[in-house]
Amino acid sequence: MKSEIVWMIIGMGLVTYIPRMLPFVLFKGMELPPFIQGVLKNVPYATLGALIFPAILFLQKEDIWYGIAGAAAAFVAAFLGANVIVVVLGSITVLALYSYFL
Repeated sequence: MKSEIVWMIIGMGLVTYIPRMLPFVLFKGMELPPFIQGVLKNVPYATLGALIFPAILFLQKEDIWYGIAGAAAAFVAAFLGANVIVVVLGSITVLALYSYFL
């Protein structure tokens, strides 16, 4: 039983690692066209939007402003060009303050 779990963890690690490693190996030393670079720069923000928007629809305590505050904080930080981690942490901070004070 335990060996099955170990093999499953190893398999999941490989399945996760290989797609992340392949682009580095296949495109090593190649310069991507500017259009593709622009698209790839926006992927984290598109993913973040896909994660945040559904969460707005499932409101905490039926408070619509809770979802709007988190989305607005994330949107403003992303619009200003912040790193994805900063966008997420900024949104979390705004929602923590919102919960604490209201």
